[in-house]
Amino acid sequence: MPRKKVSAKVPLQTDLESVLVTSAAIKRRIKTLGAQISKTYGREEITIVPIINGSIFFTADLLRQVRNPIRLDCVRIFSYRNSTKSHGKPKLLHSLTLDIKDRHVLIIDDILDTGKTLSAVVKMLKKQKPATLRTCVLLDKKGRREVDFEADFVGFEIPDKFVVGYGLDYAERYRGLPCIGVLKPEKQKLA
Repeated sequence: MPRKKVSAKVPLQTDLESVLVTSAAIKRRIKTLGAQISKTYGREEITIVPIINGSIFFTADLLRQVRNPIRLDCVRIFSYRNSTKSHGKPKLLHSLTLDIKDRHVLIIDDILDTGKTLSAVVKMLKKQKPATLRTCVLLDKKGRREVDFEADFVGFEIPDKFVVGYGLDYAERYRGLPCIGVLKPEKQKLA
């Protein structure tokens, strides 16, 4: 019996004003970042610490490009909720379960904008005395920086626009888009 074709609703990509980074560009840049990270750490084992939920897609694809032995743990931080603006001081919701003392640690996040989240996570993890502590972000939005902070590894520098896709969300929507795009202003309302 032939399968009935289900018609899709309007794709979420129509909610984008423009595409800033294509899926192909993301794949190419992640391959380069993986090689840079592998070269930086040599043969050393790395404890990867993604800040979830946003960095899940980026972390999964990046780890496939890193040749080093990997340990994986994560932290969960609350800072945006259902808004396009950060809500002040980031709040830790879930911390590490692995011991990182004397380990090489790489924190991964989807976007560095105000700098508050990454600087807070770095400060928190430094207390656990890792051998090294570096950061990697897919996107760097320097125009929004409120804290003096720079990532060690950066995928793309982007303008001060509210972006979604490839893990980045608005009210937990749009994470699954394969590209990164600017959300239309009329879609940036609490849904």
